[in-house]
Amino acid sequence: MKKKIVMVVHGGASEATSFLKKHMKEHEEGLREAVKAGYAILKKGGSALKAVEMAVRLLEDDYLFNAGRGSALNNLGEVEMDAAIMDGKTKDAGAVSLVRTIKNPIVLARIVMTKTKHVLLSGDGALELAKRNKEIVFEPVSYFVTEHQFQDFVKTNKTEHLQDILQKKLNGTVGAVALDKAGNVASATSTGGTSNCLPGRIGDSCLVGAGCYADNKTCAVSGTGEGEILIRGVVANTIAMLVESKKYTLQEACRNVIRQRNKKGDIGVIAVNKKGDIGISFNTEIMKRAWLTSELHEPVIKIYK
Repeated sequence: MKKKIVMVVHGGASEATSFLKKHMKEHEEGLREAVKAGYAILKKGGSALKAVEMAVRLLEDDYLFNAGRGSALNNLGEVEMDAAIMDGKTKDAGAVSLVRTIKNPIVLARIVMTKTKHVLLSGDGALELAKRNKEIVFEPVSYFVTEHQFQDFVKTNKTEHLQDILQKKLNGTVGAVALDKAGNVASATSTGGTSNCLPGRIGDSCLVGAGCYADNKTCAVSGTGEGEILIRGVVANTIAMLVESKKYTLQEACRNVIRQRNKKGDIGVIAVNKKGDIGISFNTEIMKRAWLTSELHEPVIKIYK
């Protein structure tokens, strides 16, 4: 019997901005390219871990999405990026936070997982590790400052007071989950934070169990939306625990956490289990998402509900 493979990606859950509406087709094409690239690895027998890393790398390279090249600027006009990756087979994980000038933070997160005994490195420590690995590509600061993110920074920096910043809803992330032919799942999540946030702010994307989680016994999850809500709710791990302890279906678990347990924040998730079931839930106006499985001929791409 043919082994089922599944690739799912997301480009963030949020309100529908004017930038999104103006570049809808380009966003769809970015999602299509990422999901197909990850799926191609799975189709050739590659691991779920390699597939999610590749998909997220492409989304980091795409200026339309808030990660890597398209990262938001904090209230000092600086880029600070977070990322995490997790292998459902071994439950090994790697993450980085507050990194700059690194083209693909998700690659560095994988290096933390595979080449160190640590899980999470931040700031200067993450940078030093990056300098010792030839596969890390560095870019100048100007590479990351895209026109639309700079304009958003200028607008919010002029109009928001400190109290507004402290209470601002925080969202903008990319992520991927996958199931490979060997029956293993993996997850990866990456973000550029949010425009005009306080320097040093760490979101859910680099925190295992909040915005990224994978375990073959339950599922792989990548989260998006208000990072603080995902952190406080330990959202990704909670979904896995509902599957394990309450015997929820994957979609039931995703919906329960997003729609019932969460009463305040705007968040969303994508998930997959080793049976090939997909879970997707969000309570925002839009969630940029796409999936491709061995039962489909072309990717399914959705932005609105």
